[in-house]
Amino acid sequence: MTLRILAVDDSLTMREMLRQTLTEAGFDVVLAIDGVDALDRLPDADPDLILTDLNMPNMDGFGLIDAVRKGDLATRVPILVLTTESAATLKDRARAAGATGWITKPFDEVSLVSTIRRVAAV
Repeated sequence: MTLRILAVDDSLTMREMLRQTLTEAGFDVVLAIDGVDALDRLPDADPDLILTDLNMPNMDGFGLIDAVRKGDLATRVPILVLTTESAATLKDRARAAGATGWITKPFDEVSLVSTIRRVAAV
């Protein structure tokens, strides 16, 4: 089974790095530029895991996590936060909103892939 990852980041460079890393690891990757775009893509993407930045325009990562957890689709899908932020208060807020885990940028490719496999139970 190939995992499908919905990766959400407003940085084109980061989206391309994620696409390359995750594709090379054998995942199907759907990219979104912010939380609004991610919610638009969610029904067709049908992800096994969502990987989201926090600081984005239109809808940030907290808004996306909240919308997914309170919505009709993908409410139980693991959500990993991938961000430059590292404050404990932000981690607590993300966890309270329904995030499954937290990865700090810049990410280590091997650790990222390993974490995704572990969290998505592959």
